[in-house]
Amino acid sequence: MISFDRKGLRPLWIAGRLLSRFPFPDPGQVAPDELGRAVPWYPVIGLLLGLALGLVAALLGPALLHRPAGVAAALVLILWVWSTGGLHLDGLADTADAWVGGQGSRERTLAIMKDPASGPAGVCALVLVLIAKFAALTALIGAGDAWLLLWVPLLARAQLPLLLITTPYARPQGMAGDPARLAPPGACRLVVALSAGAAVLVLGWTGVLLTIAAAALYWLVRRALLERLGGFTGDTAGALVELTETLLILVLAMV
Repeated sequence: MISFDRKGLRPLWIAGRLLSRFPFPDPGQVAPDELGRAVPWYPVIGLLLGLALGLVAALLGPALLHRPAGVAAALVLILWVWSTGGLHLDGLADTADAWVGGQGSRERTLAIMKDPASGPAGVCALVLVLIAKFAALTALIGAGDAWLLLWVPLLARAQLPLLLITTPYARPQGMAGDPARLAPPGACRLVVALSAGAAVLVLGWTGVLLTIAAAALYWLVRRALLERLGGFTGDTAGALVELTETLLILVLAMV
C-alpha cells in the first residue's frame, strides 16, 4: 500500500522529479525497488499538473487578459510542455518515427526508437498533437471550463501503472525496466481504480465518457505494442500519455 510518512513520500519525490519539472525534493541515490514503488504515484503527479494547468487557465482566461481565449490557451500549452520537460513528447516523436520506419520489423522499430534524431513522422506527430491541444484548450477556456483540465493529465498518467504491470518490457534493459519489473501490482491497480472512480464521481456521465475513451485507447495501443514489439518501451509509454491527453482534452472540448 501507499505510505504517507516522510520516508514513504520518497517514491512521490522520485515520481515527481521523473515526470515533471516541479520542485520536488531531491531523493538522492535511488534504488531500483524505489523506482518500482514510485509507479503508483504517477497519477498524483498528473493531478498536480492538472491543478496547475487548470488554475493558470482560469486566471489567464479572457476575463483577466481581456483577450481572445487563444492567448491564454497558448500560454497554458507552453506551461504544459515546460512542466513535463517534453518527456512524453519525446517518446511520441520517437515512437512515431520508429513505427513508420520500422516497416513492421520488431528489431528495426526498436533500433530507430533509440535514435535521438526526429524524422518527418515524429515531427508531424508532435505538430498535430500540439495543434489539437491548443484548439481544445481554446475551446475549454473560452467556454469557462478550464477546471476540467484537472482530469486530463491525471487520467493519462493513470495509464502508466496499468501498462507497466500488465505488459512485458520489450528490451533486455532500459530506463523503464526496473519500474516495470518492481512496481507493486496491488497499489497500481488501486490508484488506477481511484483515478477513474474520482472522474466518474465528480464528472458524472462526462467522467464515464472520459474513462471509456481512455480505456479504449489503452487497449488499442497495448494491442499494437504487443503485436509489433511484444511489449512496451519507455518511449511508447510516453506516447501513450500524449495520445491519451490529446484524446481526452478533445473529448472535453466537444461534449
